[in-house]
Amino acid sequence: MLSEVSALSENLVEVENLVKHFPLSHSILDKIQSKEALKVHAVDDVSLTIARNETLGLVGESGSGKTTLGRTILMLERRTSGTITFDGDQISSMKGEALRLLRKKMQIVFQDPYSSLDPRSRIKDLIGEPLRAFKISRDELEERVKRAASAVNLPTDSLRRFPHEFSGGQRQRIAVARAIALEPEFIVLDEPTSALDSSVQAQILNLLRKIQEEAGLTYLLITHNVGVVRYMANRMAVMYSGKLVEIGPTRQVLERPLHPYTSVLISSIPQPDPKKRMETVPVTGEVPSAVNPPRGCRFNPRCRYAQDECRANEPQLREILPGRWAACHFAEKFIDGTPH
Repeated sequence: MLSEVSALSENLVEVENLVKHFPLSHSILDKIQSKEALKVHAVDDVSLTIARNETLGLVGESGSGKTTLGRTILMLERRTSGTITFDGDQISSMKGEALRLLRKKMQIVFQDPYSSLDPRSRIKDLIGEPLRAFKISRDELEERVKRAASAVNLPTDSLRRFPHEFSGGQRQRIAVARAIALEPEFIVLDEPTSALDSSVQAQILNLLRKIQEEAGLTYLLITHNVGVVRYMANRMAVMYSGKLVEIGPTRQVLERPLHPYTSVLISSIPQPDPKKRMETVPVTGEVPSAVNPPRGCRFNPRCRYAQDECRANEPQLREILPGRWAACHFAEKFIDGTPH
């Protein structure tokens, strides 16, 4: 288990009231009738911080908005509203050259190593691609490509080969090398191991931890796998239907969740010991529509503890215990581990 980052640590990333909506097509008839255009509520009023050198794990079901949040923080998607601050500078409205230069400090490793690498490019060109965008000299480019390859344990003689000559785990190492070639400060890891076998997953996670320690990197780790977060993250944030429902130190959240949805996620972790009895938290229904989310708490149609207050009013993310935040009207009743 990783140590918890001190609350006094300097924040590298600060997100406040971030919203990202994707408008749906609006027919001519709808316009004539003055109907409001429909939109996908991918990220709705999210606020969080990531301390320097920290790994923040972001977990939730598919479609909860995790990847959109990560891409919006990196300015790969334009926000609808809210602010994003990186290293003390507000970057929410950055464009042009200022945004291009910011790319040196912020990188991403995508989920699928089979589709994120151009099959027609040699490995040395794939790793060097972000370096060439900043007009680095040829000698320095070659040196930094070799250094990045060495950091992920790729032999120098493999740099002239093509992606199809490598296994899935090796391809993900190439993707990591490309992300660290510019020597960034912050990397979004978007499901970096989900397409890999279990044994290879462990190798990649160990590699990412090693690189973080050596280079002083900050990670936002996006995953649906709570076990990966347990191993990698200092703190974890739980996302449901575009909203953050809980944030806190990983160990504390896993041992004593303060939101019913977090309990559901944790109960889904397989137990490797067959003698240990698994306590499953029942949940019914489907993830709500991102176009027409339910009123009140978005988890209320599936929550076995939902009351009238949950269906009428949306709970705010608030600090329940020091460093523990939850968006539940009755979160205090979970403090002793006993639900209401």
